[in-house]
Amino acid sequence: MFRGVNALNLDAKGRMAMPAKYRDRLQELCAGQLVVTVDRDHCLLLYPLPEWEEIERKLVKLPSFNKQARRLQRLLIGHATEVDVDGAGRILLPPPLRDFAGLDKRVVLIGQGNKFELWHEPVWEARREEWLAEDDGDEALPAELESLSL
Repeated sequence: MFRGVNALNLDAKGRMAMPAKYRDRLQELCAGQLVVTVDRDHCLLLYPLPEWEEIERKLVKLPSFNKQARRLQRLLIGHATEVDVDGAGRILLPPPLRDFAGLDKRVVLIGQGNKFELWHEPVWEARREEWLAEDDGDEALPAELESLSL
């Protein structure tokens, strides 16, 4: 499980050092092979290769005549790019994906259990503040969350 918020820098070539606390787990899980793709929130998703392959199998099985399914396939599979953690613990993020998420020097890597999200730092800070300020008082809690206790 990947968890935590990590403020990081991209170098001029678009490389990002994976935090040391994740490197051993990534080596064990996927030999440092990751898949990066886009998210509808304009961040990037980073999956260990075996996790991505499971998601990709599910996406491919979605009905091709369903407009939403095709849109999701085009976005997620179409932008999916394999990257490797190099000997220095870095990954190289392809320019089209960096452009999509607006990534430049300062980024935030968020552990999300089986994957990571990668955000442009100012966008992450603004979105986090929006989410914290949201008042969902009248909105019904989804059934999946009713038994969750924090």
